[in-house]
Amino acid sequence: MTVFDRLESEVQSYARSFPVTFEKAEGAWLTDTDGKRYLDFLAGAGSLNYGHNHPVLQEKLIDYIKSNGITHGLDMHTKAKAAFLEAMESKVLKPRNMDYKIQFTGPTGTNAVEAALKLARRVKGRETVISFTNGFHGVTLGALAITGNEHHRGAAGVSLDNAVAVPFDGYMGDGADTTEYLDRVLGDNSSGITLPAAIIVETVQGEGGLNAADFGWLQKLEQVCRKHDILLIVDDIQAGCGRTGTFFSFEPAGIKPDMVTLSKSLSAYGLPLAVVLIKPEYDVWHPGEHNGTFRGNNHAFVTAAAALDHFWSDDKFAKDVRDKADFLGKRLEQIADRYGDGKIYRKGRGLMQGICFESGELASKVTKECFAHNLVIETSGPEDEVVKCLVPLIISKDDLAHGLDILEMATAKAMGKEISSAKAAAE
Repeated sequence: MTVFDRLESEVQSYARSFPVTFEKAEGAWLTDTDGKRYLDFLAGAGSLNYGHNHPVLQEKLIDYIKSNGITHGLDMHTKAKAAFLEAMESKVLKPRNMDYKIQFTGPTGTNAVEAALKLARRVKGRETVISFTNGFHGVTLGALAITGNEHHRGAAGVSLDNAVAVPFDGYMGDGADTTEYLDRVLGDNSSGITLPAAIIVETVQGEGGLNAADFGWLQKLEQVCRKHDILLIVDDIQAGCGRTGTFFSFEPAGIKPDMVTLSKSLSAYGLPLAVVLIKPEYDVWHPGEHNGTFRGNNHAFVTAAAALDHFWSDDKFAKDVRDKADFLGKRLEQIADRYGDGKIYRKGRGLMQGICFESGELASKVTKECFAHNLVIETSGPEDEVVKCLVPLIISKDDLAHGLDILEMATAKAMGKEISSAKAAAE
C-alpha cells in the first residue's frame, strides 16, 4: 500500500486515470519515478498553457526567490504586484482598448467566480444569476449553483439557489437561436424567470464537453444583456490566456464583458492566481469587503508578468497557437472521418479541441489506450464522452503530431478498425 492509498482522500480523480508517480516535467513532457516519459495533453487542466518549467519563467522566479523577494503579501503593495499590473495594462488591456479594474481574489478560479457573482448582485441589487446548460464555474457553493453537472451539484449537500440555467448555443439543435428564447423570457413578467443581476458564460465550455459558442450568438447575448440591464460576465478561466488563439477567448466576437474571471494559466507556471476584471463603474467594493488570505501570491505575480512580457509583447505567439490549432483541428477531423462511421466528430476551438464519442465508456477506452502508450489525455462532457486535447500552447509541431498519432491509434482500436495511416501506428 502506497502513502497515497494510506492517507489520501477518496475524492482524488486524475490519479485514478494516471496511476503512476510523476517526478519531473519540462515543456510538454512528464517523467515518472521510473524514468518513463509521458507526453502531456492535459496541461494541468489548462493551468500550464506555457508548459512545465518554462526556462524564461523559471529563471525569473529563481532570481526573485534568491533575492528574498516577498512571497506572501495579502493585498499590500509589492514590487512584484506592480510589475504584474503594469504588464497586464501594457501587454493586454491597452492594446485591446480595454478599461478594467483588477481585483485579486482567493487563488483559484472558483474564488474569482464567487467574487464576480457577489459584486454583480451588489451592483444590480438582484439575487438571480443566469448560467448555461453544461457550464462549469467551480465547486464552491455560489459557483456550483451556476454549474450544470449533476455529479458536482449532487455533492453540495444543500440546496443551490438564486441561479437559473438556460440553453447554451446549440443545445436545442442547429436551427434554434437560444438568445431569442432568453430575450423572450426576460421580457415577459409571467415567464417565471426573475430579472437577474448577471449572465455568466464560457465561450468554450471546457468541462462541459468543448461546446464552442458561435461569435454571432455571443454578440446577441451581449445585446440581450444591454437591453435588459443585466451584467455580462465571461468566465475565461480555462479558455483564456491564449488557449483559443487570442489572449481572451471572446476577442474575435468583439464583445465587451462587464466582468471577466481569469485563473488557471494566468500565473503561467502552475502557481495559484485568480483575478476579476471589472469595468470601473462597477467597482463598488468597500475596503476589505471581499478578501482572502492568499490573494497576494507574489511568486505568481513574478511568473505572470514574465509570461506577459515574453509571449504577449507582439502577435507572434498567438499566431503560432492559431497555426497549431488549425493543424489539430484538421487531424481530429481526419481521425473522426476515418474511424467514426459518422458517429464521432470533432468539437471545440483553438487548442481546446477534441473528439466526441457515442459514450463515456468508449471515450474512456481511448484515453486508457493512450496512457498505455505514454500519452496523458482526459475526457470531458456530461457523460465524459469527449476526449479533450488540452495541450501546452508551446508544444512543438512534432510532439503535437506524435500525440495525435497515438490518439489515432487508440481511436481505431476502440472503434474496432484497422489503422489506415502507417504513421499513426504509434508504439
